[in-house]
Amino acid sequence: MQMRIPTEVCRSYIDCQAKRAERVAWERREKESLPVVTISRQAGAGGFTLAQKLAQYLQQHDQRAACPWTVFDKQLVQKVLEDHKLAGSVARFMPENKYSEIRDTVEELLGLHPARWTLVEKTSETVLHLAQMGNAVLVGRGANVIIGFVPNAVHVRLIGSVEKRVRTCQEYYNFSPEQAAEYVKQTDQGRIHYLRHHFDKNIDDPSLYHLVINTDVITPDEAAAIIGKLVLDRRPTSPL
Repeated sequence: MQMRIPTEVCRSYIDCQAKRAERVAWERREKESLPVVTISRQAGAGGFTLAQKLAQYLQQHDQRAACPWTVFDKQLVQKVLEDHKLAGSVARFMPENKYSEIRDTVEELLGLHPARWTLVEKTSETVLHLAQMGNAVLVGRGANVIIGFVPNAVHVRLIGSVEKRVRTCQEYYNFSPEQAAEYVKQTDQGRIHYLRHHFDKNIDDPSLYHLVINTDVITPDEAAAIIGKLVLDRRPTSPL
């Protein structure tokens, strides 16, 4: 796994898209949407590492990229806060991999944060905005369900054996074997709950994705090439 990209990269993406909007008529832009990729992943399956490599692959091979291919993972939370002018302190109330309905109710009653569904709605709006702009790799948060099977989207699910994913988390987070196993279990359960509770979908349903990739046997570089080729092959032939 690699370090998260800085928020400035996401800001430069937004700036580029804003300048592009000035050059391209919105009617044409909506008709010829730029591609977007969503990545759903089991804990320790290498979602962000693949997202980075995929963005690099597409940036190198996408000759028509009007703006840089950009990964939105943790930055997606910050983008939600910016889009909807929410206080930065509420970011910690937007976990994808942890949940407590009782705590939600108590904290909402006490006025500690907006209702979680409100935050999910706002996150969904941001995902749709990014999908409309395109050249984005969106990691997690049910982005594939939010966007749906529109022509410019490719949805990917990353899976792997528990044993390998535990080892990966152990190395990345410097966990003990027991801590890594518990982290994988809790994170997987949290993501399953997130999609079921908010979107009434089963995260492991293969029909929600264009591709399901086993990262035990497919390397990040191989996966990036497979996904990247699919993305580029699906683009319409007429240039923007």
